[in-house]
Amino acid sequence: MITIISPAKSLDFERESLTSKYTMPEFLDDTFLLIDILKEYSPEDISSLMKISPKLGELNFYRYQNFNNDFKKDTKQALFAFNGDVYKGIDAYSYNVEDINFAQNHLRILSGLFGILKPLDLIKEYRLEMGIKLKNSKGKDLYSFWGNKITRKIEEDIMSSKENAILNLASEEYSKVINRDILKNSKVYDVVFKEKKNGVYKIIAIYAKKARGTMASYIIKNKIDSIEEVKNFDEDGYEYREDLSSESTLVFTREI
Repeated sequence: MITIISPAKSLDFERESLTSKYTMPEFLDDTFLLIDILKEYSPEDISSLMKISPKLGELNFYRYQNFNNDFKKDTKQALFAFNGDVYKGIDAYSYNVEDINFAQNHLRILSGLFGILKPLDLIKEYRLEMGIKLKNSKGKDLYSFWGNKITRKIEEDIMSSKENAILNLASEEYSKVINRDILKNSKVYDVVFKEKKNGVYKIIAIYAKKARGTMASYIIKNKIDSIEEVKNFDEDGYEYREDLSSESTLVFTREI
């Protein structure tokens, strides 16, 4: 089983990682094709493209201008570099060596710039969300740029797992890059987290993000490699609801 998650906009390159081990991203040649495009953009262009403030546009302009192929400095392993709500739930700094090794084999991070990342893949500071309409040689956006490459890589990586399942803990923006129609030997299982408030179950984004990270951490720390085992997840008051789930969607609920 491979678990997929989204990256985060916020980054932490100050805190030292728990390990000096690292790997390199699979699709760096493609990454630099995107960097070449982004280097042509002004700070104002970047602000407009990404719908961010002028200050953030300036920051990311300099990030891309200084982005080079020297990965011996100004880099950090992806699992320890991302710092959003999902990653607070993942809590990678609580991992031991066995946890990190399991994550490296069973967790994948989808990325607009890098395509797909293993936890120990080195990254540089960047911002490029998968849904951004960045024109490129293959089309009008990053979905057309990455095509089926990410899907095929995940299916290749999954062959060493006990179960040929892809557990989707990524947001829709990122999981859309997975082409389910071309999967030959594996199946995608979506996970939905709902909160019961005033008698009604609903998805609350901030809670769902944290829960995705918490579930990813639960899978890693318990070395889970099958969908059936995922159903035992019960952290933070969540429980699996067979009555609300389907063959390909696992629903977990809690009361708040």
